[in-house]
Amino acid sequence: MSYEGQIAGMGDNQPGSPLKRAALRAMQRLSARELAERRAAAITAIEAITPLEFVNGGGTGSIEQTAAEHVITEIGAGSGLYGPGLFDFYRRFKPRPAAFFVLPVVRRPTSKIATLLGGGWVASGPIGPDRMPTPTWPRGLRLTGLEGAGEVQTPVLGQAAHGMRLGDQVWLRHAKAGELCERVNVLHLVSGHQIVDQVPTYRGEGHAFL
Repeated sequence: MSYEGQIAGMGDNQPGSPLKRAALRAMQRLSARELAERRAAAITAIEAITPLEFVNGGGTGSIEQTAAEHVITEIGAGSGLYGPGLFDFYRRFKPRPAAFFVLPVVRRPTSKIATLLGGGWVASGPIGPDRMPTPTWPRGLRLTGLEGAGEVQTPVLGQAAHGMRLGDQVWLRHAKAGELCERVNVLHLVSGHQIVDQVPTYRGEGHAFL
């Protein structure tokens, strides 16, 4: 089992410096070539001792590159099934968001700010805007630069915030797959306007891995 986090877990189309994007893309190209050679050599060495039933590699952000390696029989792509916010910044694909969490408005400190209950579901990795949850609906909301998403409260700004009332709901996307399953017991499966099923997370099954 292998995971090339420097390719699969780093979007190559992040906003910001063009030079940084170019350097990241160059690193990923070189790294992919090196990894293909090293992985093939490792598999050859192992199979000289014992046969392998499967060889797992990759992640959501490197599916097509890893699948091109002839030694790979299985691709790991966990977070991508949800289409969370971190994967908005890849050139190779565009996920369709499939998971959200919903927070109520509990305070209106000014006419331009709506404050949500909780919301500090921040993804692992280097701290930055791409690790924060993304307000998705109503459209036009954004996090504040000073507070971001907080454990107790999350203020949001934008035109849509002006008319919000206490109790209104804001839908957000998490940045990676883990935040939802680490914090809730049940995921509700929605089709159209109907909840068609609900399934337990590992937390809901009584497990706490972290």
